[in-house]
Amino acid sequence: MLRAGGGGGAGAPPRPPTTVLGLTPAWGPESAEGWLDSYLSAAAVLDTLRTYEGPYDAVVMAGFGEHGREGVRELVDVPVVDITEAAAHLACLLGRRYGVVTTLERSAGQIEDSLYTAGVARNCAVVVGTGLGVLDLGDQERTEAAFVVAAERARDAGAEVLVLGCAGMTGLQQAVGEKLGLPVVDGVGAAVKLAESLVSLGLTTSRAGGYAKPLPKRRIWAPPSE
Repeated sequence: MLRAGGGGGAGAPPRPPTTVLGLTPAWGPESAEGWLDSYLSAAAVLDTLRTYEGPYDAVVMAGFGEHGREGVRELVDVPVVDITEAAAHLACLLGRRYGVVTTLERSAGQIEDSLYTAGVARNCAVVVGTGLGVLDLGDQERTEAAFVVAAERARDAGAEVLVLGCAGMTGLQQAVGEKLGLPVVDGVGAAVKLAESLVSLGLTTSRAGGYAKPLPKRRIWAPPSE
């Protein structure tokens, strides 16, 4: 969740700094690594947003390659920026082809599908796994070493820009970029900046067509309490 701030336009009063509030669903898998985890996470995120009552100006979805992006855009009336999509869009501004370095190889197909749905798959040279699970990323030295090895494979496949393929990799971009001599895009930072821009421009999700508000109907979000 994001309360957007930043500078105003010419002659406008200064705006307060942007505030980011992290929300974690109360249920679902401890990490998302595969289709089942991803769908469970998506449902849990939708449920969390449905019941959240605090103020917010935009939503940043921080699961790389995870499901739920389109459903959230139907659900809420503010801009929704997914880190997968945001990172890819920014990478396309920095080079002709980008490569994604992620956690486990099993996530590659899911990420490719997400990029295709977002319309940015054409510029993706490759999605490469580091062999590390999401919960293994806390070991920074090990993660950086595995990332560099995988990133070299992405560079050899034609990537001119690299994308961090997991929110847990945030912070690697500078050290890894210097070692490889390539721009490295952090999807979390990219998504926050894009969300700020959409809010400051007064833009939000179109309701014409695919992201129209959900049809009014009875929906059971959880089993009835006994």
